[in-house]
Amino acid sequence: MEMSQYLVLIYEDEAAYATGDAALFQRVMDAHNKFGAENKDAIVGGEALQPTSTATSIRGGVVTDGPFAETKEALGGYYLIEAADLDAALAVAKQVPAEFGGVEVRPLMVFDQQ
Repeated sequence: MEMSQYLVLIYEDEAAYATGDAALFQRVMDAHNKFGAENKDAIVGGEALQPTSTATSIRGGVVTDGPFAETKEALGGYYLIEAADLDAALAVAKQVPAEFGGVEVRPLMVFDQQ
């Protein structure tokens, strides 16, 4: 069976982490470690991102500090997964820890390699 790849984007409220203590960070890390162990066959890769305060945006050749849009939930990390179809990808994505937000699932485009 041919597998497709999906990017699971994790959007959460950064303020919850900015005011969190060591116990919160440990709980989040434990949840991601558990998710990774339980879904190791589906996960191709993934990383956490630094806070939006470290972002640099480029629009029309103009470079500015910070994210482009003001929003309560910011992109905080991602998982690249492989799944048989969107339903299977959603089943995995529903397990992604996102205590202070949610996730977005997007299929990767496949370009003809001629």
